[in-house]
Amino acid sequence: MTAKYKPVPREWQLVMDEETISRAISRMSFEILEKDRDIKNLAIVGIRTGGEYLGKRLQQEIQRIEGTEVSYGVIDITLYRDDLSSSQSQPTLRGTDLPFRIAGSRIVLVDDVLFTGRTIRSALDAIIDFGRPRRVELAVLCDRGYRELPIQADYVGKVIPCQRSQLVRVRLSEMGYRDGAYLIEREER
Repeated sequence: MTAKYKPVPREWQLVMDEETISRAISRMSFEILEKDRDIKNLAIVGIRTGGEYLGKRLQQEIQRIEGTEVSYGVIDITLYRDDLSSSQSQPTLRGTDLPFRIAGSRIVLVDDVLFTGRTIRSALDAIIDFGRPRRVELAVLCDRGYRELPIQADYVGKVIPCQRSQLVRVRLSEMGYRDGAYLIEREER
């Protein structure tokens, strides 16, 4: 019996399929380990929501490779966003869960798409509120360019060349979709 996945719109252009995403997670896991083999202070922190699922996959892959437990947590950046005051809607808080000591840890922050860098800036602010890590690194599944802040990923699944007017959307099985990253045209407002 095959799982029933929610459909994505037909006009979305697939740029990463299930296999490509799986390989990217595996490769990034090895790169994380190669950068620093001492994993006793390593913690994977996913940014809600897409980064949360990808972070969990990275943590599980690193644990499989190393045969040892790796700390994992999630961070909600809602209240740290720089566009919060301009939003018309009430923000939805999903909560932060960091069940390990931040101070002195090597944090690998995980997100699905790196665009302007503002989400990452917000996540860095949030993490610092919990302690001072030894080092913070960034892993992203898709880097689509067009930075507004001087933020660069240490580990990238795939660079997605696109126009500023286009969007990159990641859909994962944890969200009820077949794994995929898609390039879509932004609707005119």
